[in-house]
Amino acid sequence: MITLTIAEIAQAVSGRFDPAGSPATESDVVSGYVETDSREIVDGGIFVAKPGEATDGHRFVSAAVDRGAALAIVEHTVDTVVPQIIVDDAVTALGALAGEVIRRVKASGDLTVIGITGSNGKTTTKNLLNAILAPDAETVAPKNSFNNTVGAPTTMLRVTPSTRYLISELGASGIGHIARLAALATPDIAIELKVGMAHAGGFGGIEATARAKTELVESLSEDGIAILNRDDHRVAAMASATSARVVWFGEHADADVRASDIAVSARGTTFTVLLADGQSATVNFRVLGEHHVMNALAAIAAATELGVPLDTAVARIESVTRAERWRMEVMGGRDGITIINDAYNASPDSMAAALKTLALITEPEQRTVAVLGAMSELGEYAGDEHDRIGLMAVRLGISQLVVVGPEARRLHISAINEGSWAGESIYFETADEAYDYLHANLRSGDTVLVKSSNSVGLRFLGDRLGELFS
Repeated sequence: MITLTIAEIAQAVSGRFDPAGSPATESDVVSGYVETDSREIVDGGIFVAKPGEATDGHRFVSAAVDRGAALAIVEHTVDTVVPQIIVDDAVTALGALAGEVIRRVKASGDLTVIGITGSNGKTTTKNLLNAILAPDAETVAPKNSFNNTVGAPTTMLRVTPSTRYLISELGASGIGHIARLAALATPDIAIELKVGMAHAGGFGGIEATARAKTELVESLSEDGIAILNRDDHRVAAMASATSARVVWFGEHADADVRASDIAVSARGTTFTVLLADGQSATVNFRVLGEHHVMNALAAIAAATELGVPLDTAVARIESVTRAERWRMEVMGGRDGITIINDAYNASPDSMAAALKTLALITEPEQRTVAVLGAMSELGEYAGDEHDRIGLMAVRLGISQLVVVGPEARRLHISAINEGSWAGESIYFETADEAYDYLHANLRSGDTVLVKSSNSVGLRFLGDRLGELFS
C-alpha cells in the first residue's frame, strides 16, 4: 500500500483513532499490506477485523499483532496493544480505504485500471492479461478469485506509487455490487466477457444478471474503453449503456479482435487472431478448452489497446500453461490416464464447455469419464440446468458419467432417462466413494474430467486422482 499516516487512514474510513496502550500517534505512518486474514499479515501490515459467518476477525487481532501488524481497523476496541481505528463497519472501511488509495495514486501517478467481469472467465482473463502486462511494468492483479467486497478492495490496496496497471476482477451476486466496486477502482478499461447462468439464483434470472454486469461499462467515462464480447448478444447490448469507446472481440465478423481457424486438441487450442488494422498471428494456446479462446481474445484486445505489440501479447499468452489452479488443470499421465481438474467452480455454461472439451480432445478409441458434482447458486433454475447437463453428457457420447453428491443426483437421473443405462451413469453420495470406484475402474488411455462448483469440493477428488495416476 502507499504510505499514509494513521490520521489519513482514519479520515479515509471515517474512523476514530485509539492508541490502545501503544505509543503510536496519529502522525505515525503505515505502508504495509492490508489483510483480513491474520495468517496473511506480514511485518508492518494493517489488519481489518472483519466479522464473518463462521468467526469474528476481532478474535484474531492479537494473532495479527504477533505476525507484525502495525495497525488494526476494528468495529470495537480490542484488548491488545496495537494502534486501532474504530469504524462502524469493517468491510465498508476496507472499501473506503481502497478507494482513497486508488484516488491518490491516479492523481499522482500513471495508473491504469482494467476492470473485468462476466459470468465465466474472469480469473483466466485476469491471469492472461497479467502475463502480458507484468513483464513491462509493475502490475497488480488479484490472488485466486479475489473479486468480491473484500477480495477486490484488498487487491486494490496492493498498488504503490509506481504501479502502472491494476487488474481488478469484479464479481457480484446482486444488483449494485459491481457498481460499488467500480466506484472504488474507477476503471479506465472495462472487459465484459459473458452473461450466463452463474449465480442466476441470487440475481433472479439471466436478464437481472445482465443488468448487474452492465454496471461496469456504465462506470466508464467517455475517455474509457469498453471491451465487449461481440458473440454474446447480452454483452453486445451493453454498447448502448456506455459513453466509452467500444472495442469488440469474438468470432463474429464485426469483431475488432477476432479468432478464426480454431482447432482443439489435448495439447491445447490453436487459432488465428486477426486485428481490425489487418495484423494477424497464429496462437498456440496451451490452456485446455476452446472456451478459453474468448478469454485470450479479451486479454489481447486490452493489451493492444494499451500499446503492447500483437506478437508480444501472443508470445506471452503462449507461455501460460494453465488458466488457474483447479481450472482445466491437466494432471496424471501414468498408464495414459489424463485427469482434467476443473472443479474450482461450475455454472451451466462452464460445465457445458468443459464437457464439450472432453469430447473434442479424446480419440475415438479412448474412454471419456466425466465426474460431475452440483452447480450451486442457481436457485429455482437448478433442476432444469442439472437436467440439461445430464442430457448433454449422454448426447456428447461421454463413455462414463460419475455423479457425486445429493444436490447433483438429478443430473444422474436425467442421464438415465435420456438413455444412459447399464452403468454408463453411476451415482455416489460422497467423493470418497467415487474415488474408490474410479481407483478400481479407470483404465489405460482414459481421459477424466472432474467438474463441480467450489462448495462441493470435488477439486480435492481431482487432486487425489491426479496424484494417483502421476
